[in-house]
Amino acid sequence: MRRLVRPASDATLKGSRYILVNDVIIRIETETDRPMIRQVNEAAFGCADEADLVEALRTEGAVLLSVVAELDRRIVGYILFSRMSIDTLTGVVAAVALAPMAVFPRYQRQGIGGRLIRYGLDALCGLGERVVIVVGHPDYYPRFGFSTGQARSLEHPFPPDVFMALELSAGAFDRIRGRVRYPRAFGL
Repeated sequence: MRRLVRPASDATLKGSRYILVNDVIIRIETETDRPMIRQVNEAAFGCADEADLVEALRTEGAVLLSVVAELDRRIVGYILFSRMSIDTLTGVVAAVALAPMAVFPRYQRQGIGGRLIRYGLDALCGLGERVVIVVGHPDYYPRFGFSTGQARSLEHPFPPDVFMALELSAGAFDRIRGRVRYPRAFGL
């Protein structure tokens, strides 16, 4: 089973709702964060596509967890986890999509994205989620436990080297074979 351990330098504030590392606060988004979340996504990706995706996922009701990184009262990073599913021969299996994850360009390569991912995965474990799927950089996401090997039994429309999965619960993929189904907002 994947166990997430926060580094010893993390100071936990108010239980698991906030973590503070090097003056960066990782926390659940609030409604007042949304304009800055849009700016972070647009700056990180150079277009509005991911920001529009976030809004569409909210409208669809697919958002499970929405987390921000805050520095000096400014949102500098963001990650979203939404409900997706895997259609198998024996029924539908609940899963989680990690997308998007964004950090303002001037704050990239400082560990903020990693902190967002670890916080999110830890929270998803606490919610009883078992499977997380990401389409992302093959040199980045494996450091958090994602692998193409775990995603091998899943049918999907992506290049195989960027489609990865992570078990949050031991044996979660033992008998799962099927096609992934993303929320409509993804347009797949």
